[in-house]
Formats: sequence, C-alpha cells, structure tokens
Amino acid sequence: MVDQNVILIAYIMPVVFGVLMMTKAGDAVATSLTGRYPLLIHARRRHMLGLNIVAFTGFVVSTHTLWITNKISEGGNICSSATVFSCDDVLGNAQYNVDPFFGISWGLIGMVVFAALLFITNAVGKEPDALWAESYLRYGMYMTAAGLPVIALLVSYEVRMEKICQFCTMAHIANVVGLFGFWKAGRMHDEGGWNDDVPESSTSNTSTS
Repeated sequence: MVDQNVILIAYIMPVVFGVLMMTKAGDAVATSLTGRYPLLIHARRRHMLGLNIVAFTGFVVSTHTLWITNKISEGGNICSSATVFSCDDVLGNAQYNVDPFFGISWGLIGMVVFAALLFITNAVGKEPDALWAESYLRYGMYMTAAGLPVIALLVSYEVRMEKICQFCTMAHIANVVGLFGFWKAGRMHDEGGWNDDVPESSTSNTSTS
C-alpha cells in the first residue's frame, strides 16, 4: 500500500502551486513558464489556473476521504496511527463522520461542493467576459465562506477526539485558499485587472513612463 504521507505530499504540492499562481510570489514562476505556456503572462489566466487547480485538489481529497470512510466501514485499515495524526480514527467515527442533519458523509459533501467550484472556475475561465462571470465569482466566494463554520465544526470534532485527519485538513485548506482566490478574482474584476488584452507587465511599464 502506498504510504499515506506520500499521498498527502502529492496533495500539498498542487495547492502550493495554485497559491503561487494567485499571488505575487508566483510571478517569477509564471514568467519562467511563459515560453512554453505564453498565456500565463496574463494575470487573470494565471489566477484562474491556480484557483482551478486548488478546486480540483479539494475534489480529489474529498473523494479520498470518502473512500477511506467506506474502506473503514468494511473493516479496512488505511492510516491508523498511535500519534495525533490518524485519519482512520476521525473518518471511522460513526458519530462525527456524517453531517448532523441528513447523515451524509462529509467526504461526499466535499465532493459536491468542490465539483460546483470546479464548474464555476472552468466556466469563468473560459468565458471571463460573460455577463454572468462576476456573479459566478460571488457564488464561489459565498460557497467557500459558508464552508468556514463547517470547518470550525469539524475541527471541534477533532479536538474532542484528540485526533487529526490530515486529509480532512487538506480539504479545509483548499476551501480557505479557494475563498481567497474567489475574493481576489472579484477584486481583479472590479479594479480593471481582468482584461488580458495587454500583459500585466506592459501596463505597469506604461503607467510608469
């Protein structure tokens, strides 16, 4: 069986890359890639790429947690540990591994939410000038903001169990990063940084001349 820490690192890397694409820290990375991917010279395209990668990672992590939940219910042992990090103890807890209202697995809820976010990021990325694009960005921000109290609830469960599900934490991080990404995309749209007809570097050079 593949070491779960290796899988965790495989989830961390795209999230980090997504954050870089959405922040100034990634400008140098994007510049180094423009020879092969020239569209990355545009700030909006870089940002939406990073946001799309983060949403996709959140979807994959949620799918993984649902798989772990199902395997544990079948008597499997995926990532149990005597340390504080034990996704088996968290995801295998019948009292806490489903939502308190409908009894739906948190992993399945995460899959649905991140699938919706993926739809939004892909739709806006392909039709950035559509009349509905700004509204979609707001929907994405509202959805990820609504995830914050859910994250707080799930963290409170982990505190009670004195265990941490590392994959659940990755899904939480993807949600928080997604909130930042949608918020910043909305600001870019409102402040005139949305148009990619002229590279960002060219506009800054023009403004200083």
